[in-house]
Amino acid sequence: MQPYFLPYIGYFQLISAVDVFIVYDNIQYAKKGWINRNRMLLNGAPVVFSLPLQGASGALQIRERRIAADFTAGKLLDRFTGAYRQAPHFADVFPLVEEIVRCREVNLFRYLYHSICTTCRHLGIGTPLRISSEMDVDHGLAKQERVLAISRGAGAATYVNPIGGVELYSKAEFREAGIDLKFLRSTPFEYRQFGHAFVPWLSILDVLMFNPIETVRARVADGYELI
Repeated sequence: MQPYFLPYIGYFQLISAVDVFIVYDNIQYAKKGWINRNRMLLNGAPVVFSLPLQGASGALQIRERRIAADFTAGKLLDRFTGAYRQAPHFADVFPLVEEIVRCREVNLFRYLYHSICTTCRHLGIGTPLRISSEMDVDHGLAKQERVLAISRGAGAATYVNPIGGVELYSKAEFREAGIDLKFLRSTPFEYRQFGHAFVPWLSILDVLMFNPIETVRARVADGYELI
C-alpha cells in the first residue's frame, strides 16, 4: 500500500487487520493522488491540506521526492488549530499532530512513514510495517503481478486490499497463485462534528478530534468487514 499523509480511518483499519503491512516506497509518485494531501473539516465543509513538495520530474518514485524547503510546520499546525480548536478532544490529539508535522525528515517517504508509525502507536496498532524496496522481489513488475510477487515474498497466505481495488485484482488469479484475496470495507461511522451535517471519510485527524481514543481504537479494530 502506498503511504498517505494522515489518511482516513480505513487505512489504519487495513493495517490493524493484517499480520504484516507493506508500505510502498519504490512506486511512481502520483501528482493528483492523496500521497501528500488529505481533507479536514473547516466551517462545516471539507477542505484539502497538503505537504508542499520540491519541483521534480513526474517519473520519480515516492522515495525520491522531497518536501519543499519553504514548508513551515507552524503554518500547517495553525491551520489544524484554527479548524479544530473547539473540538472536544483537541487538547489530547494536538501533541500527536505536532509530533507528526514537526518531523525533521525532508524525504517525502520517510516523513510519511514516520507519520504512519506515529499514528499507529497512538491507536494501539502493533502490526509490523515493512518497506517494499527492502523486499527481495522483482521490482520491475507492475500492478497485480507486483502485488502477487510481494505477497509471495512476504510468505502471505492472504492478501487484503481496500475495497476500491475490487476492479483491479482477480480473486481467481490470486487463488491460482495460492493466495486468498480479500477486500476490506469500512462500515459507516457517523459522529458529531460541531453540529453541522456529517462529512464522512475525512483524515484520521478529524476522527480523533471528535471521538474518545477508546472509541477510535474500537472502530479501527472492528469497524470493517472483509469480503
